[in-house]
Amino acid sequence: MNNLISLYINKLSLNDIFSFASKNNISLSNEEAIFILDFIKKNWQEVLSNPDFLEIEQYKSRFSEENFLKIKKLIIFYRNKYSKYLN
Repeated sequence: MNNLISLYINKLSLNDIFSFASKNNISLSNEEAIFILDFIKKNWQEVLSNPDFLEIEQYKSRFSEENFLKIKKLIIFYRNKYSKYLN
């Protein structure tokens, strides 16, 4: 399973980040999108094995206030939705 996820993450692009954000009514700046992409590429394994690793509050300064609140909601939604598959 990790091989499939790894392949997907390696192909992930800024366009993917902007597209997902847009579908969730989030208008990211370039800096916000780059931060998200870099974070995912560097930390996806840790987040999947330990969802609590992602303490979004520590990244609050990386986002506009509106985007931070929307992103936080999305993280909570997906953490709840997929928690049984994580760890």
